[in-house]
Amino acid sequence: MSARERILDAAADVMRERGVAGATTKEIAKAAGYSEALLYKHFRDKEQLMLAVLKERMPAFTAKAVAGEATVEANLVGVAHGGLAFYRRAFPMMASMAAQPQLMAASREALRKYGAGPREPVRALARYLDAERDLGRVAAGADTAAVAALLMGGCFQQGFLHYYAAPPDAPELPESAAADLVRPLLPALLP
Repeated sequence: MSARERILDAAADVMRERGVAGATTKEIAKAAGYSEALLYKHFRDKEQLMLAVLKERMPAFTAKAVAGEATVEANLVGVAHGGLAFYRRAFPMMASMAAQPQLMAASREALRKYGAGPREPVRALARYLDAERDLGRVAAGADTAAVAALLMGGCFQQGFLHYYAAPPDAPELPESAAADLVRPLLPALLP
């Protein structure tokens, strides 16, 4: 395993245990078995490291939907299922930032610099739905941005509730939980 991979694994563990705000690059480097200097050879700053953890060590979900493949419903269930797992695992990492307004503002600016942030999954899902509309698989008058926001909002809320109610080693929510979030949106979406 490469040094970068070990640093990412350590960062994911430390950030889940202590939150992004409580995790230091020094602590992450130590947990990986490396110096802080080596960590900075691979990542410009803590925000870039956090984004790499979110992209590479968390469940992917918006990339699962490819316009024209499978059915729209199946693609949305896949997105929602990944979203439920992502938000459940991300909540302990991000909660510490939300509790500190100054840190939240700094993180918001840093994520903006990398073209990332909490709106990106909604935008990616809306782009997917727009592509499906172009193929005629989504109704011409469907409000794809609203559907994307509703689905991602539901994933966030249900992911949080699962994090809150279940022990850390509990299994992820089943695919049927994702289908339950998707089903009510289909009448407003499908032709």
